[in-house]
Amino acid sequence: MPRTRLAPPQIKTALKKLPLWKLVKSGKAIERSFQFKNFSEAFAFMTRSAMKAEKMDHHPEWANVYNKVVVTLNTHDAGGLTALDFELAKSMDIYCK
Repeated sequence: MPRTRLAPPQIKTALKKLPLWKLVKSGKAIERSFQFKNFSEAFAFMTRSAMKAEKMDHHPEWANVYNKVVVTLNTHDAGGLTALDFELAKSMDIYCK
């Protein structure tokens, strides 16, 4: 998938398909907080997400405390958001169900 930075209208359209994700203040990343029943479920989510990220060669910024995982996605080499970020976000939404 190309690492071409998306324009603001493209980002707005993509975010409509991912209503739980929010554009960060800079406009160069999206973020979501996931909450699970316990640490094991949170870690399982991170493992599934890591496998997908590795296949995509596109890695998230994230933090985990017990049952909560906060994820920030952007494409550093493009200087903002690309289609890769939205593809990974969509996968993470599926993995958290």
